[in-house]
Amino acid sequence: MFKLLDKNKINIEKAVNALKSLKGNIDFLRSVEIGVDITESDRSYDIILTTEFDNQEDLNKYGPHPNHLPVVKIIKSLCSGSIVVDYEMPKH
Repeated sequence: MFKLLDKNKINIEKAVNALKSLKGNIDFLRSVEIGVDITESDRSYDIILTTEFDNQEDLNKYGPHPNHLPVVKIIKSLCSGSIVVDYEMPKH
């Protein structure tokens, strides 16, 4: 989840477009979902990114991937903070 430094339409669009650029540009990234906060409460973060990988090895390769690094740079320039939760889905 990302908290924008200055929450406005332009910065939301910049962040969302940067995150959308991940789709199809990292072969082991199985899915990407992006959401923008609609409640605008004091507790809310502004944007959420949910990604899915087949395994932890792929997750570990994601951070330093050359197509991920420019997105990180853009997001860091727009945001005051972020929260991350990495977890494994139960296997059925």
